[in-house]
Amino acid sequence: MSNLFDADSATNLYEYSVSELSGSIKRTVENAFDHVRLRGEISGYRGPHSSGHAYFSLKDDRARIDAVIWKGSFSKLRFRPEEGMEVIATGKVTTFPGSSKYQIVIENLEPAGAGALMALIEERKRKLAAEGLFDEGRKQLLPYMPKVIGVVTSPTGAVIRDILHRISDRFPVHVIVWPVKVQGEGSGDEVANAIRGFNALEEGGPIARPDLLIVARGGGSLEDLWSFNDEAVVRAAAESEIPLISAVGHETDWTLIDYAADVRAPTPTGAAEMAVPVKADLEAQVATLSARLKAAVTRQMEANRQSVRALVRALPSLDQLLALPQQRLDRAASSLGRGLELNTLNKRRTFDTAAGKLRPDMLANRIAERRQMLDQRMARAERSVERLVDRSRSRVHRADAALSGLPGRLAHEIGRSGDRLKGLALRADTALSTRLSRERSALAAHERMLLSLSYKNVLKRGYAVIRDEKDAVLSSAAAVYEGQGLSIEFADGRISATAGDGGPVPARPKKGEKPAPVKKPEQGSLF
Repeated sequence: MSNLFDADSATNLYEYSVSELSGSIKRTVENAFDHVRLRGEISGYRGPHSSGHAYFSLKDDRARIDAVIWKGSFSKLRFRPEEGMEVIATGKVTTFPGSSKYQIVIENLEPAGAGALMALIEERKRKLAAEGLFDEGRKQLLPYMPKVIGVVTSPTGAVIRDILHRISDRFPVHVIVWPVKVQGEGSGDEVANAIRGFNALEEGGPIARPDLLIVARGGGSLEDLWSFNDEAVVRAAAESEIPLISAVGHETDWTLIDYAADVRAPTPTGAAEMAVPVKADLEAQVATLSARLKAAVTRQMEANRQSVRALVRALPSLDQLLALPQQRLDRAASSLGRGLELNTLNKRRTFDTAAGKLRPDMLANRIAERRQMLDQRMARAERSVERLVDRSRSRVHRADAALSGLPGRLAHEIGRSGDRLKGLALRADTALSTRLSRERSALAAHERMLLSLSYKNVLKRGYAVIRDEKDAVLSSAAAVYEGQGLSIEFADGRISATAGDGGPVPARPKKGEKPAPVKKPEQGSLF
């Protein structure tokens, strides 16, 4: 009986399908845990999936639960999850029927207290410092007097008004404001995009490219300043080619952008004071430097003037400088005339010496000597040829007599040799005739040269040769004395004459009369 009852009671249980049981468990869990706050450490986070959802786990020292953040909730998070970060997650617990697992769907995520945020900041700081983003060698010098300043901040807060007012008081310059959110979701990306946007501006474009950037925000809590600890903001500040001043929070507030910026300002107002100098101080400094420069130039000019005066006193006068050269010039001028006369006399002597070597009789003697040498050579050549022909003829006769008894073939060879000998004799006669012809041509050329240099050809052009009683040629009037007997040779003959004193040119003699000699006037002095 008991066995039958147990079997009936088992068959009275409700039979669930797997899907029905999974759905029932899902509804039960969601109704019991529809809104929970869960504290744990993020594990297995690899960033958002390609779909935009994020999958990871939350764990403590004894348990582990899967977690998911849907795409719509992930974009609204103030803090992005990071591996190893201790967080407080707000959401609901549900199950995933496909694998019989439960998980928490996170709607909000925040660090587990300020200590966790500081630990996260320190971890991020060590990471970025290891990459060299905070190195002092990367930092740039601020321009002393920028023409354009770019400010990245909220356009509605008191920060931008303080910066503009301070710059206007100190040194008014052109300021460009890039409005961004400085707190809340997406503010870090806006600040990073603003820094990169200013660096992307081109020189000479429609919007002036700033010479200096200021990233500013007022004071606040650690959570309020969290956007400036964002890794994207820090990297944008480190990559900026434009010098950047970080002015986030109050003097005691430090964020990671302060380490990456070229200069950190304690307050936004302090950043404005660092950006531009005081115009009044510059004007006063310029006035002081101008006065000092004018005084220095005046002193330098006076010193140079005194130095020039001292040099002038040490220099000799113009008369002293020119005295010796002028004296040398006077001496040279006084001796110039005599020097020219001596030079002319020396040249005339050299000419007479050269002319004496070119007398016609000397040329005639040389031509005669050459003709005699040529005749002697021709005679020797003729005798040599005759002796050579006689010797050859004798050798031929002797050879003919010696070989007359040889056979016909040898006689034929001998005949050929005789023909060659006759040819050689003929060539020797021809060479002798050619040599004689060349010698005759050379002799004729010398004769033509002698005739061209002969003074008789000159006499035919109206000149005459005057000789004294000893038949010596007279070449100057100084060698002729009055009453001296002279012989004047013309082209067609000689006449006798007597030297007399100079006078007017006599009238042309009548036919049959001899003309009176004309005295050549003397040349005056050139000096």
